[in-house]
Amino acid sequence: MTGEKATVRLDRWLWATRLTKTRGEAARACQAGKVKWLAADQPGAGGRAAKPGRTISIGDEFLLTRRLYKQHVRVAALREQRVPAKIAATLYVDLTPQETLDGARAQDSIDGAAIRQRRQAGRPSKRDRRALQAMLGKF
Repeated sequence: MTGEKATVRLDRWLWATRLTKTRGEAARACQAGKVKWLAADQPGAGGRAAKPGRTISIGDEFLLTRRLYKQHVRVAALREQRVPAKIAATLYVDLTPQETLDGARAQDSIDGAAIRQRRQAGRPSKRDRRALQAMLGKF
């Protein structure tokens, strides 16, 4: 049971579970209101912004705002130290609906295709540059 405590700071737990890349990123996400505390046992407390120093315990639920979706997680175990990804996955239960994840993956693949298409366009040819310069009036 080394590394386990009764309570842990939220920013440390987010970092230890690999939900954020760095502890500083976890703290910034909390301060920016991207981490919401969902408390079923305390009426009126659900959906409030969680501060980085908030102590959490097993059973707490959080809503993390990602780029394309909101991830709903429940604390399953506590850790302060970063652990390998396989162990980190056992520290929380992902309660995000599958439809939300599928939609985010689809949007991500569309965004990725657009980026790849732009990269493949590459450097304009001499003919393209001359057409562009003529259009802009520089030639």
